[in-house]
Amino acid sequence: MPLAGKGMLLTSMNIDAAHEADFNRWYDREHLEERVAIDGFLEARRYVAHAADPKYLSLYSTETLDVLDSPPYRKALANQTEWSRRTMAHFKDMLRVVARITISIGTGRGAALGLVRLRPTPDNAGAWRDALQEKLVPGNREGIISMHLLESEPELSGATADIPAVRNEGARDWFVLIDGTHVGAVSAVIAERFTGPAAAPLPLPVSVGTYCLMWDLAKSNLARG
Repeated sequence: MPLAGKGMLLTSMNIDAAHEADFNRWYDREHLEERVAIDGFLEARRYVAHAADPKYLSLYSTETLDVLDSPPYRKALANQTEWSRRTMAHFKDMLRVVARITISIGTGRGAALGLVRLRPTPDNAGAWRDALQEKLVPGNREGIISMHLLESEPELSGATADIPAVRNEGARDWFVLIDGTHVGAVSAVIAERFTGPAAAPLPLPVSVGTYCLMWDLAKSNLARG
C-alpha cells in the first residue's frame, strides 16, 4: 500500500564510534516505541547507510501533517528522557525534516531505500510535482516496491530546543523515497530517473543515497505488545 498517513518526520544523523553502541540501543529499546506511541503517529522505520551520508536515517509516518505540531508531540519534545537528552547531545550533521506526503505510489515497503534530495523554488514547484507524478510510477521495474514524494514544511523543520538539527538553505527541499527489495534495484532507478540526462526536466539532485532497513515498528505492534 502507499505510505500510511499524510505526514512524515525524517531524521538523519551521524554519531561518533565511541557513542554508537549506546545510540543504537537507545533507538531500539526506547526511542522508536516512544515516538510511535504518540497520538497520531502510525509507524517508524530505521535505516543504516549502504552508500549515503549521514549514516543513520529514520522515517516516522503520521496521520496528518498537523500531528507533527500537535500538543501530544510538543509535550514529548519538551519532556525528553534522560537517555534521550544524553544521546541527542552526541548527534552530528543532523537533518530534521517535517514533510507532507504528496505522492505515494505502489504497494508495501522494501528492505532497501533510495533517498533523492531535490531543491525546488516556488516558481517551479508545480512543474516539478507534475514531472514526479510520472517519475515515481514503479511500473514493472524489477525489485521496486513503491515510490513517494515528501515536501518539506520549513516552519516545522529544523532544530527544536533539545534537538540539535541543522537548519539551512534546504529548508524547503523535497525528498523522493524509493522502496525496493535490494540496493541494486534502487540504485538503478536513481541512475535512470534522477541523475545525468535522465534527470530532465528536473536539475540534478542536491544529493542521493541508498539505505538498508534495520527494522520497523507500527502502532498495531504496540497494541499487541
